[in-house]
Amino acid sequence: MVELRKRKTPTEPTAPPPAKKSNPVKNAAIKVKETVTGKKDAATNGASTSGKPSVGDLITLEGFGGEVETNDATKTTLKLLAEESKNGVVLFTYPKASTPGCTTQACMFRDDFTPLSATGLSIYGLSTDSPKSNTTFKTRQNLPYTLLCDPSAKLIAAIGMKKAPKGTTRGVFVIDKSGKVLAVEAGGPGATVEVVRKLVAGTETTSDEVTSEEVRKFMEREKEIESGKLHAENVEQSTQEDGAAEKEDVAKADVAADVADSAEKLDGN
Repeated sequence: MVELRKRKTPTEPTAPPPAKKSNPVKNAAIKVKETVTGKKDAATNGASTSGKPSVGDLITLEGFGGEVETNDATKTTLKLLAEESKNGVVLFTYPKASTPGCTTQACMFRDDFTPLSATGLSIYGLSTDSPKSNTTFKTRQNLPYTLLCDPSAKLIAAIGMKKAPKGTTRGVFVIDKSGKVLAVEAGGPGATVEVVRKLVAGTETTSDEVTSEEVRKFMEREKEIESGKLHAENVEQSTQEDGAAEKEDVAKADVAADVADSAEKLDGN
């Protein structure tokens, strides 16, 4: 006798678990937290995950950018440089010592060293070059300031001047003694010097801190004044042109009258 076995009913495939719905409240809370803290994830001070510092930022100098060497092989940090300065630190970055563009930049800071440091800013060059290369560069060009060596580019990256994947962007970074960012800008040799020149000029002519709102109001007033002057000049010019045209019309009318009189006399004869 043949035993008949029941065929098992095929089981339906298990449906995948429903995707978790996005929680708009939670997402909003995360965004607010990121805005308040200024970072998405915890990171070491000076890390480049949040991009370069911006003007007005107050950076924590402790540990910022790690440790670098001077051209005479002395270990130092940005925190120490700021503490040793009178009013702050200028770091101008350059790709490679003794190359044409970098030599031009270094010599421009050399030639303007006295006025640029007049308000108490300490000036330093910063690159990934070795102490030996930077010492040779400093000696040959007779540079009056110290050159900083950052072979790992940690400080260069922290101030936003590191190129990806490798290299250094030419630029300038300025902070006051407290760590407040006064300037951070990439640019050519002349442009980097000009940034510091304008900053120093502003410090010399301003006894109190000028807010951005005060600057905005001043600029608006200047525009209004210029606009008013331009309007007055246009009105005056228009008046002068109208007067000249009127005189010309009168002169033409007089000529026409003389011609008519002459013609009438000839007809009478």
